[in-house]
Amino acid sequence: MTWTPQSRIAVIGAGAAGLSAAWLLSQRYEVTLFEGDGRVGGHANTVEAPGKKGPVSVDTGFIVYNEPNYPNFTALLKHLGVESRPADMALSVSLDDGDFEYSSGALFAQASNLFSARYWAMLRDVGRFYRQGPKDLASLEAPLTSLEDYLATKGYCQAFRDDHLLPQAAAIWSTPLGAIRDYPAAALIRFFQNHGMMSVFGRGKWRTVSGGSKAYVAKLAAAFTGEIRTGVRVSAVRRDLFGVDIRDSTGRTERFDQVVIATHGDTALSLLDDANHEERRLLSAFKY
Repeated sequence: MTWTPQSRIAVIGAGAAGLSAAWLLSQRYEVTLFEGDGRVGGHANTVEAPGKKGPVSVDTGFIVYNEPNYPNFTALLKHLGVESRPADMALSVSLDDGDFEYSSGALFAQASNLFSARYWAMLRDVGRFYRQGPKDLASLEAPLTSLEDYLATKGYCQAFRDDHLLPQAAAIWSTPLGAIRDYPAAALIRFFQNHGMMSVFGRGKWRTVSGGSKAYVAKLAAAFTGEIRTGVRVSAVRRDLFGVDIRDSTGRTERFDQVVIATHGDTALSLLDDANHEERRLLSAFKY
């Protein structure tokens, strides 16, 4: 269907992706933004925590970004006039109720680590992984090799696996330790490379939004000229040659010319009443 200035567009999901898409499209089209939660922003969520000098803004989802890997986001912040500041992204690990601890900025803050053979073995393999991992990328692509299989094949010690890499990866992707073992090794190594993390020290220049991610969410929402419907969940999407029918949780069905689905992949699949084979194949791969 042809897009015209009179086109009515539905955007489903008001996280960072959906809100940004709705904001941009609303400059030329009539846009309605659907969000099941009572607020916009999705994972870009800021809460106020008590501090010694007053409330402190704490981001619970999106926390940091770096300019080389987030050029569009960096440009968006600049366009909206949202300020950012440098962020400290040191790695800290605390296991067994604090019996074992270290950080990239204080490898031997816990004196007992000096005399731990396990700890020294971990450090040796940390250096080996950051040197060798990028060289192994080509051999990990087809077929995909899991992180657990890769570490076992290359003979990395248990301390490196359990005390360094797996906790770090699980924290980055908010994934249980048991599940992160199945993560593709190539994807992890490439992510570490792209984000300047293939080193214990000097892990790139990271930034965080001043005042929390709510600052840019508020600016986007204020600049959006369409209609925002919070607390309204879309239950079904059905497409035809002439447009899209959107059914929501109130039982209402509304007609639009186009739709942008900005949700998790599994949610998107559940919404599509008429998903074709290729859509089912691709979207069914996403698990949450």
